[in-house]
Amino acid sequence: SLGRRLGLGLGLRPGLRPQPHPNPSPYLGLGLGFSLGSPRMSAMDIAELKKVAGYKAIDDHVESGMKVGLGTGSTAAFAVERLAQKIASGELTDIVAVPTSEATKALAEAGGIPLTTLDELDAPLAVTIDGADTVDSQLNLVKGGGGALLREKLVETRSDKFVVIVDESKISPAGIGVHFPIPVEIIPFCYQSTIRVVERLSSLQAAGVTATLRLGNVSNNKKDGDEIAITDNGNYIVDLSLAQPLADPAATAAELIDTVGVVEHGLFCGMAHSVIVASSEGIQVMD
Repeated sequence: SLGRRLGLGLGLRPGLRPQPHPNPSPYLGLGLGFSLGSPRMSAMDIAELKKVAGYKAIDDHVESGMKVGLGTGSTAAFAVERLAQKIASGELTDIVAVPTSEATKALAEAGGIPLTTLDELDAPLAVTIDGADTVDSQLNLVKGGGGALLREKLVETRSDKFVVIVDESKISPAGIGVHFPIPVEIIPFCYQSTIRVVERLSSLQAAGVTATLRLGNVSNNKKDGDEIAITDNGNYIVDLSLAQPLADPAATAAELIDTVGVVEHGLFCGMAHSVIVASSEGIQVMD
C-alpha cells in the first residue's frame, strides 16, 4: 500500500486514508486512459500526479460563492487551471481569489479568475489550496521552493481551511529538513551577517545545517545563475540543508522568526487541515 511504501503505515497514522472519487471521469480526462489505483499507474509521471491532486482539491473543497486563496508552484498551478475551467463552464459562480505570488496572479488572470487582495476583504478566506515541498507524518510542511513563502503564509493563515496538494515524492517519513532544504526569507541589508546568525541557531546546529544563498531564479533552489535571487517582496532567500531531521520543527520555527533580519521561514507547522497525496496507487488524504 501507499502507507507502507512511504513509511506512514495506516496503522501508524489513522488519518491517512484512501479517497476513491465518486465520479472519476474528471481524472480519466487527464490523458491517463485508466482509473486511479490501477497497476498501470506506476508509469504515471510526476506532472500527471500533480494534476490529479490539484483537480481533486478544487472539486472537493471549492463551492460557488467562496473566496479562495491560490498557492504558488507547479502543483498549485493545476488547481488554478481547474478553478478557471469550472468558472468558465459556469459550474462555479461568484468566486473571488487571492493569489500568493505575481506568477499565480498572472496565471489566474489568464484563466479569467476574478481576483482580489486580503486588504479588500474583511473576513477570512474560505479555503486556500497550495502545494508543499515536504510533508511529514504530523502534517508539518516545508514550503518556499517557489520563492513565495511569505505571501503564502500570509494568505494561508488568513484562511478558514488550508488544503495541501502534493504528489507522493513530497512525503518524508524521515522528518523535516532532509528531504528538501528549508527556505528562509531575509532582508538584503547585512544579509551575510543574518545568514551567520541563522547557522548558529541551536536547533539547526544540532541538525547539521548548511546555509546556501539562493542564486538565479527565485523559484528554483538549485543554482541556475550568478545573481542573488529576489523575491516578490524584494528580499533574499537562504536555503537550509540539514544532515538530519529537525527534532522539533515548531521550536526551530520559533527560533527563526525571532531572529532579526529574518522576514519569514518555510516551516509551516500546525497549519494544514488536510493533505491530498496523488500516488501511483491513487489518491490518499492525510488529516
